[in-house]
Amino acid sequence: MRSDGLRTARWIALLLPLALMAGALGSQFIGHLVPCEMCMWQRWPHYAAILVALLAFVVRPRPVTMLFVLVAGALIALSGAIGVFHAGVEYKWWQGITACTTNLTAGNPMDILNEALRKPLVRCDVPQWQLFGISLAGFNAIFSLGGAVAIFALAVRRGLR
Repeated sequence: MRSDGLRTARWIALLLPLALMAGALGSQFIGHLVPCEMCMWQRWPHYAAILVALLAFVVRPRPVTMLFVLVAGALIALSGAIGVFHAGVEYKWWQGITACTTNLTAGNPMDILNEALRKPLVRCDVPQWQLFGISLAGFNAIFSLGGAVAIFALAVRRGLR
């Protein structure tokens, strides 16, 4: 019996970003957590990975399928890398690079008030939710990077006899 890792890798490349996006969108629309700018950065590679992984199900030559699966894995890893950066900002390991990590007291108070009235003010350096001390960005990093490693390892593994 032959076990083909590419088939499993293809399913992980599709289901992992689907599950992570379901969690992100569920926390937003059901849990009422407002995503910050860096949260949104983590979503874009997952959206792209879902599309690329779907293409891996419709192409036929094995090398092309493998290419799509590996690209989806790379996109998932990219989201995980952004998650590492975002979690580091939340844990104060390093400074963020966006306006959503600035102190609320900086600048003109009327400008801050006007900005807050236009849209919710969500800071990227303060986690909105944690479990066991791990933020949503941290969980994205763990699952995305772990999943990408599994995808790469399975995709290049050939079947046993």
